[in-house]
Amino acid sequence: MSNDKQPESVSSVLKTFGILQALSKQKDIGISDLAQTLMMSKSTVYRFLQTMKTLGYVAQEGESENYSLTLKLFELGSTALEYVDLVDLADIEMRKISDVTMEALHLGALDGESIIYIHKIDSKYNLRMQSRVGRRNPLYSTAIGKVLLADREESEVREILADVEFLKSTERTHENIDSLIDELQSVKESGYGEDNEEQEVGLRCLAVPVYDRFQRVIAGMSVSLPTIRFTEEKKADYIKELQISAARISEKLGCKEYPYK
Repeated sequence: MSNDKQPESVSSVLKTFGILQALSKQKDIGISDLAQTLMMSKSTVYRFLQTMKTLGYVAQEGESENYSLTLKLFELGSTALEYVDLVDLADIEMRKISDVTMEALHLGALDGESIIYIHKIDSKYNLRMQSRVGRRNPLYSTAIGKVLLADREESEVREILADVEFLKSTERTHENIDSLIDELQSVKESGYGEDNEEQEVGLRCLAVPVYDRFQRVIAGMSVSLPTIRFTEEKKADYIKELQISAARISEKLGCKEYPYK
């Protein structure tokens, strides 16, 4: 495995995956055999293994000097597959809601201290919000962010947002974590979150949680519309549509009972 012409960062990535692939083919293996298989020095293999051991991706077998993979890679793969299934399942339901409302639909997940949009259906109106898959937004000023946080303990919410600066995008944006936490209790009780022109003036957004087989909220699904098309009657109807669809998605992901119907 010669990487002499590769930039150092690329070479390190190649060596890391080379070690992972070698370990995947054998239950446990020693440094000498790994070095010979990968044509790397023993000192280099040892250095990489120690880092991977610290991160939890490999473990040493008892008192021996052999190494093996842990289940952490399986956990990562399972999570990735879960999101693939989630998007496929959500797309079907989101298109149904789109046909009824003609408004923009989004699917978002928690990523660090923000939400990231993992799927969207554009509005069928000419006047629409601008968004894209992969875009990030704050948790504290979005409907999806609120449903992602509402199911968590207050201590965890405070930990997630500990280093977040609450920027006032509009006059309605929460100014601090205490104000947000007060609202999260009602979000949990009602089963939906709302962005009432908190992220953008003239835009309303309603979101509901999506659950996995462990009864954990893994995503939020929302409908967004400009205030000129918003009515309280639509709000009630849209929340009902969202919760019915989120219940179907959650059930297919293994959730035994969706809490809001």
